[in-house]
Amino acid sequence: MSVTIRRCEEISGVLRLSARELDGPYRVMCLTAVVENTSTWSPPDGSADRDAALAYSLVAAHLLMGLSAGSFLSMTDPPEWAKGAIASCRNLHTWPVLAGEAGRADLVLSSPIILEDHPAIAPESPGTLYDATEIDEILALRTAALTDEEKREARGTDERAAAVIDLADSMPPEVLERLHGAVRSLREVTGSDLVDEVKRPDTPWWDPASDSGFDPAHDRVLVDGRPLGAGSRVQLRPGLRRTDAQDLFLHGRSARVEAVLHDVDGAVHLAVTVEGDPGADIRREQGRFLYFQPDEVVPLEDG
Repeated sequence: MSVTIRRCEEISGVLRLSARELDGPYRVMCLTAVVENTSTWSPPDGSADRDAALAYSLVAAHLLMGLSAGSFLSMTDPPEWAKGAIASCRNLHTWPVLAGEAGRADLVLSSPIILEDHPAIAPESPGTLYDATEIDEILALRTAALTDEEKREARGTDERAAAVIDLADSMPPEVLERLHGAVRSLREVTGSDLVDEVKRPDTPWWDPASDSGFDPAHDRVLVDGRPLGAGSRVQLRPGLRRTDAQDLFLHGRSARVEAVLHDVDGAVHLAVTVEGDPGADIRREQGRFLYFQPDEVVPLEDG
């Protein structure tokens, strides 16, 4: 017989709101929202114990703000006249987007993860998973990486956590595959726009196996005078102009190169797994890596 003991800790906090009017052709206010953790807890021995501190943290806090009059501007797709003001805003450990139905602008959700405006449950989602957006797949894989003991503890947290664990554990492969992506729209290509590969769908547009000159598992690329290939350790330095926004959270993290890939334009990409990622083994088995260009990494000593 297993027994789960649940403990709840008290957290105190304060929300500070301020607004100032901006210069410009329209009456626009810049709203500042600061969520501050005012809990007085500190480690009893003075050490920085992450697991102990999480119970007293607001790291997963979500801020929902609504207006009874007026409207918010999208920070990811602002009108041209507001782009300068939007660029001057600072979002620290949070990401504000328009919420609610599409076309609605009186509600903003600011979350610790990156979302798009008007986030919604994807039709492919089999249930209320996590934050109920289109990143269910990667979070389901994270759940699969938990140990039995961790899953037991998560189930003991509350009924919703238990339902998420059970749903992820019972998800058949075909449902998980459906979360990998979906084509939302297609456009017809005719005449001179057609390329030879499209005319012959039985032939892949690019088949790495057909070119013996490339070997992702053994190819190497020179970075800062050092050859990097599968097994090499690197520090990630994502580029601001071309990197996926979520990759910026990995700045400074160490990673291991899994493969060196060449695209049809001649560019080189490094497939990597982040060191310390509990889902790295699953990513490696399924060939699902993060990708960076050679000038976005710094070689580290192998260890």
